[in-house]
Amino acid sequence: MKFDTANPVIKLLAEGMTFEGEGKKEEAIKCFHKAWNTSLTDFEKCISAHYIARHQNTVIEKLEWDEKALNIALTINEEEIKGLLPSLYLNIAKCHEDLNNYLNANKNYKLALSYLQYLSNDGYGKMICAGIRNGLQRTEKS
Repeated sequence: MKFDTANPVIKLLAEGMTFEGEGKKEEAIKCFHKAWNTSLTDFEKCISAHYIARHQNTVIEKLEWDEKALNIALTINEEEIKGLLPSLYLNIAKCHEDLNNYLNANKNYKLALSYLQYLSNDGYGKMICAGIRNGLQRTEKS
């Protein structure tokens, strides 16, 4: 997925990721929320929600933000957004798994699997793919 590095929302998300890398969680969260609040497009909202989800205090709150990101992504009629769907479904599946809702977890892991062809063949793509396959193994036993 290509990001326009001149986009102010993408700049805020990148700044937040830098803060994450430096262990400055509060500063990162502020950047992600500012990105959400200044987003003008569905794509910007989707990506911002995806980052906000990572910093929620409860699994339920994380699930709500992950679902918000997914619901927005599903309204975007661009081929490129499909590369984000495996990650979004993976995150939702893991939330359901953490909530002991194995049926919904398994369903979302399978949905994530159905979009694997849109992942890039790099370290990120391989990590997402491994997470999906591991989640499927765990939830098919439950």
